[in-house]
Amino acid sequence: MLSLWPYFAILGLIALLFVIERRWPDAVTRFEENVLAILLATITLVSFFQVIARYGFSTGWGGALEFNRILFAWLILFGMGYGLKTGLHLGVDAAIRTFPKPLFRVTAIFGAFATLLYAAILLSADWLQLFGAHTSGGAVFYWERFFKIGIGLDDLRYPEWFQETFGVQERVQRWIAYLMLPIGLALLGFRAIEAMVAIATGRRELVIAGHEAEDLVAENKDVLKD
Repeated sequence: MLSLWPYFAILGLIALLFVIERRWPDAVTRFEENVLAILLATITLVSFFQVIARYGFSTGWGGALEFNRILFAWLILFGMGYGLKTGLHLGVDAAIRTFPKPLFRVTAIFGAFATLLYAAILLSADWLQLFGAHTSGGAVFYWERFFKIGIGLDDLRYPEWFQETFGVQERVQRWIAYLMLPIGLALLGFRAIEAMVAIATGRRELVIAGHEAEDLVAENKDVLKD
């Protein structure tokens, strides 16, 4: 039986983000940037100390590889929505730049809609059955299954003091590691809707940077000097 509570939780999260971002847009952007920076810094530090421990002292953390793999997935999934929001995704726009302005805008909106469709299908493919497709599952389905079963990860374990203090199982639950999968796709879909509205109202041209990437590099070439 299909459970609806994960979908309501996702909708609630997106609605909360929408309200907060309308009130404090700069704070939300800084939060997103800080999350990405922390994830990247953690991956770098864990990898560095793991190399030192392994080759310098013949020891190391057994769960380091799995931990970094999960953080890297979080970095990608969380970064997708941020990249769409800030127009950092690269793309080819040579052909559509030759279109008349009305057709160009329609094509750009379609590009944003395709991104929304991509996120929606990966979140849950069950709704495609309404159109005769033989599909099922998706990020929400698999995350909920992991949540119900409660199985742990292969190598990532809680410290013994944490197990004794809170009475948790030895291995970190798989649903915790996979939590960013539905959240990241939901954020991507939300940013795609925002992009559609921005393009339709003339506040944005495309969901991609396209040839504008060269302009972005030129504009920010002196950032490090400052």
